[in-house]
Amino acid sequence: MSRLYKDGFDKECIKEHKEEVYGIAYTQNILSGRWKYIILWYLKTKERRYSEIKAFLWDIPQGSLTKQLRELERDGLINRKVYPEVPPRVDYSLTSKGKEFIPIINLMEEFGKKFGEQFGEQVD
Repeated sequence: MSRLYKDGFDKECIKEHKEEVYGIAYTQNILSGRWKYIILWYLKTKERRYSEIKAFLWDIPQGSLTKQLRELERDGLINRKVYPEVPPRVDYSLTSKGKEFIPIINLMEEFGKKFGEQFGEQVD
């Protein structure tokens, strides 16, 4: 738990709510990254090629997309399948762990729909 303490959590809070704090921090850590939530959302219905993901997220730099895909793969949320073709074809899909995260993505979507317009209306 030392990492959580170093990241700013109160030491007494960690002792009292160790499992809850760890669960939140773990989820936050594996999903830190601007595009990870959208990548998971985009993969929720079917396997996608790298080029499809890049076209969907047209303004993401290639290096950032590659980094976030690698991190999602490393953390067990997506599968990466490389086909031995020239040029190489790479497909991405959700793992069972990634599929278990989809209800959270859906809740985020609903929350944004409910409160996003209110936020937008307040911005001048």
